[in-house]
Amino acid sequence: MHEAPPPTPASAPASTAVPAEPLSHGLKQRHLTMLGLGGVIGAGLFVGSGAGIAVAGPAIVVSYLIAGALAMLVMRMLGEMSAAMPASGSFSVHAERALGRWAGFSVGWLYWFLLVVVLAVEATAAAQIAHGWVPGVEPWAWVLLFMVVFTAANLTAVKNFGEFEFWFAALKVGAIVVFLVLGLLAVLGWLPDTDPAGMTNLTGQGGFLPNGWGGVVSGVLTVVFAFGGLEVVTIAAAETDDPARAVGRAVRSAVVRILFFYVGSMLVIVTVLPWTAQRAGLSPYVKVLDAIGVPSAGQIMNIVVFVALLSALNANLYGSSRMIFSLAERGEAPRGLLKVSGGGSREAAGSGSRKASGGVPRRAVLASVAFGFVSVLLNLLWPDTVFLYMLNSVGAVLLFVWALIAASQLRLRARLEQEAPEALSLRMWCFPYLTWLTLAGLFGVLVLMLTDGAARPQVLWSAGATALVLLVAVGRQWREKRAGSPTADR
Repeated sequence: MHEAPPPTPASAPASTAVPAEPLSHGLKQRHLTMLGLGGVIGAGLFVGSGAGIAVAGPAIVVSYLIAGALAMLVMRMLGEMSAAMPASGSFSVHAERALGRWAGFSVGWLYWFLLVVVLAVEATAAAQIAHGWVPGVEPWAWVLLFMVVFTAANLTAVKNFGEFEFWFAALKVGAIVVFLVLGLLAVLGWLPDTDPAGMTNLTGQGGFLPNGWGGVVSGVLTVVFAFGGLEVVTIAAAETDDPARAVGRAVRSAVVRILFFYVGSMLVIVTVLPWTAQRAGLSPYVKVLDAIGVPSAGQIMNIVVFVALLSALNANLYGSSRMIFSLAERGEAPRGLLKVSGGGSREAAGSGSRKASGGVPRRAVLASVAFGFVSVLLNLLWPDTVFLYMLNSVGAVLLFVWALIAASQLRLRARLEQEAPEALSLRMWCFPYLTWLTLAGLFGVLVLMLTDGAARPQVLWSAGATALVLLVAVGRQWREKRAGSPTADR
């Protein structure tokens, strides 16, 4: 398939041009913007933030600022490359063009593996919530229902995925806005039966830094992974009518607003209630809503978390299918995955007009779902053994992916400035200094994780998985070189 790729546009240099995508252009700007806003607003924020507050105290605000700034810099770099060279494989394509086939192969398969494993966690957690509402239906039945529904949504037009994510994200964003308004009113003492909170909870119980800067660092380790998911925006941008403009607008709007939602939420939480009232595994949002007298706060937040989990499941299924499709396009995954709906093969789809109802990589979706089902079964049958090892093996993969994004941007930015400066419609700030600072920050987080007893297994298992994928990548390239393949030196 696709022995004769589309010719390189005259305005783009051969080394950086990306062939036209055969996928549908059914996503609108509103879909992409809301995907950027809601993609990282999940259970990690609504529930997992309690663990961060427990170790950092009120200074969790600083932890979120640091982690959010790191994510914002990575997204800016990724946005720059995606605006200049939009592709469904996003950073995997960029890594291949910047560093070589080994990099594109490695980051693509690692990210795909990360998504399909995390998908099992989300499906199982959502099933547990639904089981609590309807005890007569077993969790496995709920998991099956969720997987079937979202598989169907992803097998049809991409606009269905976009609509699902738009409304899921709208509910999550709306919930946080309402929470911020109620929290601000509570802080000011403008709610019935409430007194102004003032600065008491920020300065009491050990002060703003009750556990010192070590607590802030521990908080960063706890919350940094909550920002994972923003990358899907750049993957989805390839399926819009104007990818370069769409990804630029989405990155500009989403990063700052998400930082506002995260940091704003944390500031409200630690101002309304003492940080000592928070516990790992319990939602700080529920505690605040209970404290200010919102009826049925626990059930309300359960609904929001449930929607957040389904949203993440939907987005991960979409992202994993597009990533493995992109790998197949470049010969790094089985070529049978290249078939798209409404257009046959990649070439047939790419040669004609791409309607919003076609251009769906159905085999890639089914391949991702199949492995997702395996992950779910492992999570249900052996959650503390086999699946725990799988989960640990992707625990730090996000940091490795972000590091390769930064390394790719260093190489591609210099190349683009020489060959196609007009393609740089979105630029990384203070290049290359902030890129190097980001790499140093990611390395620092990994080192700190190695010194933390709870996080160390994730780094070691993830490093092992990464080494295995790298070994396969280098081995494939070596065999192709010996066989005289013209792609071996790419």
